[in-house]
Amino acid sequence: MDWFTAPGYWLSRLVFQRGLAALYLVAFLTAALQFRALLGERGMTPVPRYLARTSFRRAPSLFHLRYSDRLFAGCAWAGCAVSAALLAGVDSLLPLWAGVLLWLVPWALYLSIVNVGQTWYAFGWESLLLEVGFLSAFLGNDEVAPPVVVLFLLRWVLFRVEFGAGLIKIRGDRCWRDLTCLYYHHETQPMPGPLSRFFHQLPKPLHRLEVAANHFTQLVVPFLLFTPQPIASAAAALMIVTQLWLVLSGNFAWLNWITIVLAFSALLLPTDAPSVPPAPLWYEVLVLAVGAGLLFLSHRPVLNMVSRRQVMNRSYDPLHLVNTYGAFGSVGRVRYEVVIEGTYDDPPRQDSDWRAYEFRGKPGELGHWPRQFAPYHLRLDWLMWFAALSPGYAGEWFGGLVERLLEGDRATLRLLRRSPFPPEAPPRHIRARLFRYRFTDRRELRETGACWARTYVRDYLPPTRLTASR
Repeated sequence: MDWFTAPGYWLSRLVFQRGLAALYLVAFLTAALQFRALLGERGMTPVPRYLARTSFRRAPSLFHLRYSDRLFAGCAWAGCAVSAALLAGVDSLLPLWAGVLLWLVPWALYLSIVNVGQTWYAFGWESLLLEVGFLSAFLGNDEVAPPVVVLFLLRWVLFRVEFGAGLIKIRGDRCWRDLTCLYYHHETQPMPGPLSRFFHQLPKPLHRLEVAANHFTQLVVPFLLFTPQPIASAAAALMIVTQLWLVLSGNFAWLNWITIVLAFSALLLPTDAPSVPPAPLWYEVLVLAVGAGLLFLSHRPVLNMVSRRQVMNRSYDPLHLVNTYGAFGSVGRVRYEVVIEGTYDDPPRQDSDWRAYEFRGKPGELGHWPRQFAPYHLRLDWLMWFAALSPGYAGEWFGGLVERLLEGDRATLRLLRRSPFPPEAPPRHIRARLFRYRFTDRRELRETGACWARTYVRDYLPPTRLTASR
């Protein structure tokens, strides 16, 4: 079938696949380095406890067969190895059928992790990586030109990512409609970056222009993805520029980067595509069957987008094949942070020597400037932002975090930027206090050298110690 492939997208496919492999590598590396404290057998939300109350049908995962921390680490590091091989282009050296299977390996491994990841993996970029990762398996390698059906489905994912995010904003917080959300967002976002203070202090008319441009990119431009070239390429390029702006303004894991990678699949990049034989019949049948199935499953995210009760970041099947996306339907006007402190004093007093634990990606020490971590994802730091919004968001894991700090758990301490207590001499008591944080203005920065200022709000957790039975 002459219409089945689009040789002009040869270079676009190459950039897309290598970019996706790099993001897979980051995702598996994040899992390998952080899982013991979060999900391990002695973690804050242990996988074995979750598996005991969850069926394979509800959450397909290799770990239903058997779980151990060693096996989880093996899956994560195997995912790193396969991702690195795909990044190096090994799939292009294999027969077409083997290339398809190789791309399905990281998808299956990461699906197994996400489906037991509980609250730590309950974010849209996890489902997005899985949905895009599944599609990538059918995009082919050097033995065949890129299939039109898969290229269309990738644009369909990009459309849902951008348009869904635009709709949730317009339907959500009033500040998106009156163009004032960026008066607050750069300061109150979950994990600021090194330039977030600069973005926050831009003139308010520019903030309003940013919001208007965002609405245009998310509510109008996505429809242009399905127009003829070069209009579709121009739409994708505009999305890439917008996402790079977001990369500079904060840390959003790999959400921005995978959107950029997706947009590259819609760019018609100039290249001299090599001459290849027509796609084999089995491959055409497979791609068409997968495409038909995914289009059928798409009716649920479409119904969600047109609904007045639109929800963000929901998977409609346990394989995360077709999902709905969106971000920041509401924006906080004030930034709150939970500061965890420990002391050796027993009993503890208000004037005891309370020492604060410092996290890598969240505000703590006033003079510590935010750093760039994305696309690497600091899962504990991200959920600490939710804990500051309401203790209800942290009920599942915050007690476990405090307990492990009191034990001096090495895996937990490795997630922090700095612990004031060595593992062999943990504190006797831990408390948590809630503060309001804000960026300093130019005068305050000049006088104090601190990028943050804070005000005490209330106690979050009273002084707590391990029980005698432990």
